[in-house]
Amino acid sequence: MKKILVIENKTLTRNIFLNKLKDRGFYAIGAKNGIVAIQKAQEELPDLIISEIDIPQIDGYNILTILRQQSSTLHIPFIFLTHNISKADIRKAMELGADDYLIKPCSLDTLLKAIAIRLERQNILKNFYTQKLKVLTDSSLDRNIKTKRLTQKSIFPSVPQISKVFEFIEANYNQSITLNDVAVEVGYTPTYLTHLVRTLTGQTVQKWIILRRMVAARSLLLETDLKVEDIAIQVGYNCTVHFFRQFRQHHGTTPHAWRNSHKHYENVYRANLK
Repeated sequence: MKKILVIENKTLTRNIFLNKLKDRGFYAIGAKNGIVAIQKAQEELPDLIISEIDIPQIDGYNILTILRQQSSTLHIPFIFLTHNISKADIRKAMELGADDYLIKPCSLDTLLKAIAIRLERQNILKNFYTQKLKVLTDSSLDRNIKTKRLTQKSIFPSVPQISKVFEFIEANYNQSITLNDVAVEVGYTPTYLTHLVRTLTGQTVQKWIILRRMVAARSLLLETDLKVEDIAIQVGYNCTVHFFRQFRQHHGTTPHAWRNSHKHYENVYRANLK
């Protein structure tokens, strides 16, 4: 069941949306202000977020900005559903990384169509990068066994326009770098850089940082006997829990379990080479 977060300060409107979504088979949760919205997005990790712009405490623009800067929420499709209809409002929403912009009043069919399109696109991207990551994992495992090295070419796509982005990530992924750090290095605003990288690669800057860290983590899990906690630090995580969470999200299992299963594969591979 897909989970949708509805951010709307008017109780009646919020409840109408929640009830309609529930009737259509979604698990719908609501938030009445920006602070509650950010908290629920971080705790619930919804599959999609629908938000008004004029929200108390933290408005919709800033909610989107905050969520796009956090690795756990940056990938969540975000749809604005608002009375604000100026070209400047729409442009600002798109520059911040919104996935769609709907105008109130909005019919249920229009809203459901927008949700379906965004969820389908998210699913396509997820499947694509899951498969890409699997290929990368398998090929890097063979390469580890033969050469004991991972190169930058095995991680990042060849996109000249953003090569400096990948060079910076490659050089600093084992530090606590963020989107802002990368943006400063290449001379773009975080918003523009997010849009540029997503347009060219289908993923965000933070996602590429995480992918690079995951490859390094897998290499250390296979090649060393370091504790998982130490590996987390070596690949750029100050919080071990955060590393465990992201590793499970990308691999469907814990670092310990992944290490055990793949070391078995490595042993079998080595035996077959003899």
